[in-house]
Amino acid sequence: MITEHAYAKLNLSLEVLGQRADGYHDLVSVMQLIELHDTLVFNRADELEVECDDADLAAVKEANLVWRAARLLQDSAGVRAGARIVLWKRIPMSAGMGGGSSDAAATLRGLARLWGLKLRADEMHYLAALLGSDVPFLLGGPAALVEGRGEIITALSSIPPAWVVLVCPSYNLPNKTRQLYANLEPGDMANGDRARRLVAAISKGKFPTPDMLHNAFERAAHKVFEGLEEVQKRMSEVGGRAAHLSGSGPTLYTLFPEAQESQARKLCNTLQAEGLPAAITRTVT
Repeated sequence: MITEHAYAKLNLSLEVLGQRADGYHDLVSVMQLIELHDTLVFNRADELEVECDDADLAAVKEANLVWRAARLLQDSAGVRAGARIVLWKRIPMSAGMGGGSSDAAATLRGLARLWGLKLRADEMHYLAALLGSDVPFLLGGPAALVEGRGEIITALSSIPPAWVVLVCPSYNLPNKTRQLYANLEPGDMANGDRARRLVAAISKGKFPTPDMLHNAFERAAHKVFEGLEEVQKRMSEVGGRAAHLSGSGPTLYTLFPEAQESQARKLCNTLQAEGLPAAITRTVT
């Protein structure tokens, strides 16, 4: 039996440079893993089997990224063996924290171990990129500068240890990422300088200040996710510091230095008392 943790990620900075000829967009982003995670357990079996404790995800079966990652690795490596994969979901789905992508990355790692595959890092990276833009980063971590459509990874040290207060509102928004991109305006585009300034600060061991954190989708997210702007304002009012969007949303987060655990827990408790789906976790170091 092999167990893998699939960690969620935050986009500390996310800039969209523009659309490419292939229809994708070039991005520059600083990504950071957090301790919130799904758990995947792998056992030998004659066929591929995937079980999940989330009924909605279990219902889609071979459409989910765990199935796709398992089939891709099996086919590319010429593996005839199967596996029984059990997925325990804790990262909210379609939340902007890369839950499905992290499950795919964990599947590649776990099955490579289970089947005794000796794939090079570049081979794993290639397979990860076929599965999605966030998957290459989520193969490793804990932090990186991510460029291109997600395939260009420059490893970074984690930011100084931090508490993270999350609010993950639930929205039923089909084709979420497509809608967010469709609502971007020219003023939302950038050149990657803000992300690189954040990288320079991280390399010096500095804790990110709110002005260093940025997300190109924030304006569009306020338009697409009804009521999200009000939730973000409330988080900032109660916490005394800015709340930020992760990925294409709708997850919002606020960072606190490690020494400010009491302030972080107070914010989380207050938001929960107001009926908001708040949670607290830490960064992965």
